[in-house]
Amino acid sequence: MSNKSRFSWGPGAASGIGSMPGEDARETARTVVGTLEAPPHLPFLPELPARGPGADMIGRTTGLLVELYARVEPSGWRLGDRPGRDTRRARAWLREDLDALEEHAQGFTGPLKLSVTGPWTLAAALERRNGEAVLGDAGARRDLVASLSEGVRDHLADVRRRVPGARPVLQLDEPSLTPVLTGRVPTASGYRTHRAVDRAVVRDALAELVAAAGDSPVVVHSCAPDVPFALLRRAGAAGVSFDAALLTERDDEAIGEAVEGGTALFAGIVPAAGGVVSGAVPAAGALSDPGGSVMGVRSLWRRLGLSPGLLAESVVITPACGLAGAAPGYAREALAHCVRAARSLAHDPE
Repeated sequence: MSNKSRFSWGPGAASGIGSMPGEDARETARTVVGTLEAPPHLPFLPELPARGPGADMIGRTTGLLVELYARVEPSGWRLGDRPGRDTRRARAWLREDLDALEEHAQGFTGPLKLSVTGPWTLAAALERRNGEAVLGDAGARRDLVASLSEGVRDHLADVRRRVPGARPVLQLDEPSLTPVLTGRVPTASGYRTHRAVDRAVVRDALAELVAAAGDSPVVVHSCAPDVPFALLRRAGAAGVSFDAALLTERDDEAIGEAVEGGTALFAGIVPAAGGVVSGAVPAAGALSDPGGSVMGVRSLWRRLGLSPGLLAESVVITPACGLAGAAPGYAREALAHCVRAARSLAHDPE
C-alpha cells in the first residue's frame, strides 16, 4: 500500500508527541497552540495523564472504542460488558481536552495532530475478561481493530466540527509494536511471552486504521528501538515518529527508502525529561543550542546521500517522546526549542 500524499507544511516544522505535564487542560492547550503556531508547525491535542485513569494513553483510547468498553482493574485496563464509571471518566477527560483546544484554536487553520494508542500497543495492554491480553486472541484483535477504526472516524469528525479550519493528522502511538513483532510481550503470568505476530497481520491492522482516517495523514510514533520503517511505509503511514538517539546505521537503508517514497520523518531530538540528546549532548546545554540539536539529523542526511534541500521539507522536529514526566517549565521550553531547532534546520540544512 502506498502512503498518502505529503503533509501540507512549510520547511522548518516542529511538533510535540502528545502527553504533557500537569492537570490544567486550558493552560496546556494555550501553551501548545501558542508555541506551535501554524504554519509551518503542527500543534496537537494534549494528553494530561497526571489526572489519573482515563487520562492515560490506554484509558483515553478505550474511551474512543465503539461497542467495546473497559474498566480499571489492579492489573490494568480490562474489557467489560457495558460502559461504567471508568469509560465515562475517560470520555469526560477527552471532552475537557477538546473543549480547551476549541477555545484556544478559534480561527485556526492548518494541520492539527491527534494521538490515539495504536491497535498493537492497545492489544498488548488491554486485557480480555480472563485477564490475558487481547493480543493473544486473533478474533479479539480483529474486534478491537474494527472498534478502534470506528472510534477514530468519530473522533476526527468531532475535531473537524470543533475546529473547522483544522486539517487533522492522526498519530498512532505504538511503543509496543517491536515487542509484538518479536514475541516479547509477556503473558499475564509473566512466565511466558506471546508468540510473535506475523508481519503481514500487523501491517494489515495498521492499514485498516490508515483507511479509517480517510483524508487525514497518519503518523506512527514509537520511542522504542528498532522501529519497523519499511512495514509502516507499506501499511500506508505518511510519517514515522521516533527517538533519533536510538537510530543506528542499520536503519539507514529503510529510512532512505521511506524518505524517497514520500514518508515524513518526525525526528525526536529533545529528551522527554532531561538526559541526553542524540546520545551525547546534555539536555540543559542542548536547549541553548538549536543548531547543535539537529547535527545528528544533518549527519543522517549526509549518510543517506539525500538532497539537502529536501531535509527541512521531509523532517519535523519533536521531543523524543511524550513530556508527561517533565517539569512544566521544561516541557514548555522543550517545545519552544523544537521550534528553534526546526528553524535552524530550514535555514542551514547542510
